Amino acid sequence: MPLIRDAKTLSSRAIASMRTAMSTFNSYDDEGRICSVLLHLQHACEMLLKAVLVQNKVKVFDQKSGKSLGFDRCLHLCRQEYDLTESEAGIMRTIDALRNAEQHWFVKLEEDVLYLHTRALITAFDAYLQRSLELDLASRIPARVLPVSTMPPGDFDFLVDREYTLITELLRPGNRKRDEARARIRALLAMEALATDEVEISEKDINRIETAIKTGSELGDVFPRLNTIASTIDGDGPAITVRFAKREGAPVRYVAGDDPEGAAAVRQVDLQKKFHMSAKDLAAALKLTGPRAYALRRFLEIDDNPNCCHIFEFGRSKHPAYSDNALRSMQQALDGGLLMDVVWSQFRPGA
Repeated sequence: MPLIRDAKTLSSRAIASMRTAMSTFNSYDDEGRICSVLLHLQHACEMLLKAVLVQNKVKVFDQKSGKSLGFDRCLHLCRQEYDLTESEAGIMRTIDALRNAEQHWFVKLEEDVLYLHTRALITAFDAYLQRSLELDLASRIPARVLPVSTMPPGDFDFLVDREYTLITELLRPGNRKRDEARARIRALLAMEALATDEVEISEKDINRIETAIKTGSELGDVFPRLNTIASTIDGDGPAITVRFAKREGAPVRYVAGDDPEGAAAVRQVDLQKKFHMSAKDLAAALKLTGPRAYALRRFLEIDDNPNCCHIFEFGRSKHPAYSDNALRSMQQALDGGLLMDVVWSQFRPGA
């Protein structure tokens, strides 16, 4: 099927950005190199995703705002409907997360880590380009332009372990390398996009991880998602291909708010997924008024249970949020014949 006009334009822009990323990667100038490579790799991915959507007659402009869909939405649509594999989506999300961290603050990437992710992105980009649009990179980008490195990519586990060890050394008292250590932590957090479709890099998470590393926590406790990723490297030179895949196992575990051993594993985005209901949402789900739901929460001590309630702090504001555990406990109490009139008389607001 021939490409329609907009799909042809978008795919051309995708390949153009890939060419620019490759020439920048191989540039002799180090100043701004990593940022430029990540920016153009991310743009290449977004243009490819939109080309696929347009080719399949999907509207890529929001009807209300009139603006084109963002990267995350395009990735989701292609993953759900248009044959983008989870492995391909994972490396695209990772490049986007690294680009976001580098563009809005800064990250620290070793040369072989950058090379590994760049080659993995090229592998995924070319495969999806061929499968979805019947185009290929080989006829549009000479092999001499593809990224070349004097540092061949190592095993992903080895690279992550090396980074973690280096961060530990940088954070030792007297080294005065805290900024570099945090930049490397930020990069590892971005790499978690290989294992999950929800990655947000917050300073709270970086602070928590920094504290955990200083107190001697193991890699698997601090970055549990990265332990679920494996890399496969085939070929050599310009023909090398890199693919990431998930291992079996649960990448995320929730821990109690007062558990010092597991606290490093809990990300802010994980907490927001677990504690996803406001007090108003909780009351509506129970078909209670806000004040009566408040009385029931007080009676059951829901707000004091770390598995049921978490306080999110945004500046000086504090917002309690509730988990499904809270809903389940309150619903079970109601279904068990609890007399709400008695609860109301003793635990209503002001009582």
